[in-house]
Amino acid sequence: MTAYQHLGGTNIAAAARVGAAFELLHTALIIHDDVIDLDFVRRGHDNVSGTYRSLAERAGQTAEAARHRGMSAGIIAGDLALTGAFRMLDTVDTDSATRQRLAAILDDAVFASAAGELIDVDFSFSPGAPPVPEILEMERLKTAVYSFEAPLQAGAVLAGANDDVVAALGDFGRDTGIAYQLVDDLLGVFGKESATGKSNLSDLREGKRTVLISHAAQKPCWAELSHLIGCPDLTPEEADRARELLIRCGARDYARALAEDHAARARTRLDCPAVPPSLRLVLERIVAGAVNRGR
Repeated sequence: MTAYQHLGGTNIAAAARVGAAFELLHTALIIHDDVIDLDFVRRGHDNVSGTYRSLAERAGQTAEAARHRGMSAGIIAGDLALTGAFRMLDTVDTDSATRQRLAAILDDAVFASAAGELIDVDFSFSPGAPPVPEILEMERLKTAVYSFEAPLQAGAVLAGANDDVVAALGDFGRDTGIAYQLVDDLLGVFGKESATGKSNLSDLREGKRTVLISHAAQKPCWAELSHLIGCPDLTPEEADRARELLIRCGARDYARALAEDHAARARTRLDCPAVPPSLRLVLERIVAGAVNRGR
């Protein structure tokens, strides 16, 4: 909506449907992500899987059967949201050529997100940690494409913007999305659950390979830290020790600095003369918000 309106678009109803399609994609991906991560809570409340697990438990099913019921509901709900995204896009009031371009953007976002999610899962089984560039590419595919790149480009395409603007917004979205995910990784370990609504233990217990872990794996602290990362029974006290090691080896500061660097890169992408000053101003606020969460 931001890109569309600031690039001269006037059919707000059409833009809202494109935005709703990406919201449905977002919904599908976070529901499936919770299934993959075996999470039953999101933003401090039962998610889809958690809700159906609770219903099964109250109906007297065993813990394992209730867990399976919850995960099954999550998969089904995510599937419905995913197909709903394409159905929503198909109802947008625009010409067929523009609709095809929008469908291609959404389709590419789905494929990129699936690739990023699979790479993320594979990384969790790695004995060490992949190098930082590989993790950043995974985070671009998993988060940046569908959250920032694709929606901004879709708004520009719907507004009839030229290819230079579409490309510039895609580049801005890529760097902003990576910065956003880097901060999200920090919050997943160091954030307060009461503020973020997400566990600050699950990433450590899962052994999620983030920039934090990649940096720490190159430091002497890894000898101790590696025994804590990926431990499914990690206690709060052990998690505190892991955080202490991540701070001591400089991993937290490194990830924060990398997020700031990508935010700065994102701002330079807006130097394209065809990007209106009003749009540039709003996007600069968006990238600032992406990196300042949790502060």
